[in-house]
Amino acid sequence: MKIIIAPDSFKGCLSSEAAAAAIAAGVRRFLPSCELVQVPIADGGEGTLDSLLASTPGRRVAVRVRGPLGAPVDAEYGVLERGDKPVAVVEMAKASGLCLVPPAERDPLRASTYGTGELIRAALNEGCRDFILAVGGSATNDGGAGMLAALGLRLLDAQGEPVEPVGGRLDRIARIDDAGWDSRIAASRFVLASDVTNPFVGPEGASRVFGPQKGASPEVVEALERGMLAWAEVIERHTGIRVHDLRGAGAAGGIGGAFLAFFPVRFRRGIDVVIEHSSFREALPGADLVITGEGRIDSQTASGKTPLGIAQEARKAGVPTIALAGSIGPGVEALHASGLEAIFSLVNGPMELAEAMAQAAPLLERAAEQAVRAICIGRKG
Repeated sequence: MKIIIAPDSFKGCLSSEAAAAAIAAGVRRFLPSCELVQVPIADGGEGTLDSLLASTPGRRVAVRVRGPLGAPVDAEYGVLERGDKPVAVVEMAKASGLCLVPPAERDPLRASTYGTGELIRAALNEGCRDFILAVGGSATNDGGAGMLAALGLRLLDAQGEPVEPVGGRLDRIARIDDAGWDSRIAASRFVLASDVTNPFVGPEGASRVFGPQKGASPEVVEALERGMLAWAEVIERHTGIRVHDLRGAGAAGGIGGAFLAFFPVRFRRGIDVVIEHSSFREALPGADLVITGEGRIDSQTASGKTPLGIAQEARKAGVPTIALAGSIGPGVEALHASGLEAIFSLVNGPMELAEAMAQAAPLLERAAEQAVRAICIGRKG
């Protein structure tokens, strides 16, 4: 029997690699001679770089950059060695991520994507011209202004003075000077890996939907929204592109809009990008079962999260997929029609969230063992 193990991370407790290892250990308890193929997966957010490098030849490049609140951080980008054209993987969370800011210090008014721009610039300096941009998990709401500034745009106020590219200063930007814009960008190709479809501004925009997750109070959310609206107007005057209501422009605090306005970029569902550059498809021939999973599976999973994308790809090859989840929310019934045959919860009794997260690995092992026992009733090998 051949089983492919392709989970996402279980946020806050297990990386996708650790989750895959735990699932494999559980399966082996019941099927010790089974052929197991571990393909850790991500959907374009945090963990995308690790996932791709776990299953694709490549390397990491360390870069010291400006963190989300201005202090230096040690970040990295990846270079995938695929054919004669290396592909740079820039994971925004490595330079501008919420994970880099302690909860008590989170403040999207002060946060900037400047470090993400520095990662892009470093990859350009190395000669990379093909990019995967993974933009989940940001601490920022600066509409990509910091990233653009790091790549040569000068953001000026009405008096021609530079404006600090942070979320709380966007409404001071009056014009853009692009004389120093990095010309290599126009000669490069960028794929934005994201499942976020929110617009730049408005009720479903970056500030109102994602601002609270980054530490913004209701008052701060409204201040961010005013700044984003003003910044959108400046972008439109300079480029002719109206990012206000563009689908996906609100991704990662509005960096999606900056990419749409200033880069030769195309959006793709994050899970599809990761699958394409991983070894998952190559592993499917001859497989009997795929096991995927992540921390929570609910109606939002249908928007393009890992379990759905894996199930859809496996179905094309005629391989059934099951999922293991830390918690199961409403709306999962719709996922069955897309190829996710069954969903198993890790928690089988009353348990506090902190305890469940602390015990994630053994719980995942046990759930994997019980799942394959149920599937293989009357069959073992």
